[in-house]
Amino acid sequence: MVVDDHPMWREGVARDLTEAGHTVVAAVGEGRQAVRVAAAARPEVVVLDLQLPDISGVEVIRGLREVLPGVRVLMLSASGEQQSVLDAVKAGAAGYLVKSAGPAEFLAAVRRTAAGEAVFTPGLAGLVLGEYRRLATEPAGGGAEDQPRLTDRETEVLRLVAKGLSYKQIAARLGLSHRTVQNHVQNTLGKLQLHNRVELTRYAIERGLDE
Repeated sequence: MVVDDHPMWREGVARDLTEAGHTVVAAVGEGRQAVRVAAAARPEVVVLDLQLPDISGVEVIRGLREVLPGVRVLMLSASGEQQSVLDAVKAGAAGYLVKSAGPAEFLAAVRRTAAGEAVFTPGLAGLVLGEYRRLATEPAGGGAEDQPRLTDRETEVLRLVAKGLSYKQIAARLGLSHRTVQNHVQNTLGKLQLHNRVELTRYAIERGLDE
């Protein structure tokens, strides 16, 4: 689903996605409308503008996560300001791309978002990881006995996720297939009751697995 208040931009993005083989289930121009439509259309990925005429993109993310907890949101914004990025990620966005990105970069970002990866415009990934490290200094609730048990391989994959490696890089590092890495990540998400790779990265950093 594409959410942007500029009709020409919205239609252009939808057309690019369709031509690349994706199914666009909806294209809307307002935030509240997006949440209502998403509940019925059930998109897997939402390409969302930050600035909308009625409510902010951050509020839209929260609304989307309520009606579709597993939805993956890729922010596509003209703003690359640090606070905008952090607010979006904290609300649950899986990735953040500035509108100056080229078509190939955008389509690759959509594919990676659909695959469960965290995607950020170059230069922003370090910012997000830095914020997670700051948040990780806050005491975490629960003891070790409350933590789900991960296999050695799942822990190994989780450690590389926390270091910012892509699934392809993790597969090459560990001598596994791309699909096997995806399966390990999905199993880990299920065990930890997390929704996406961004939340998984924060979990890993909170436990020092990125060192």
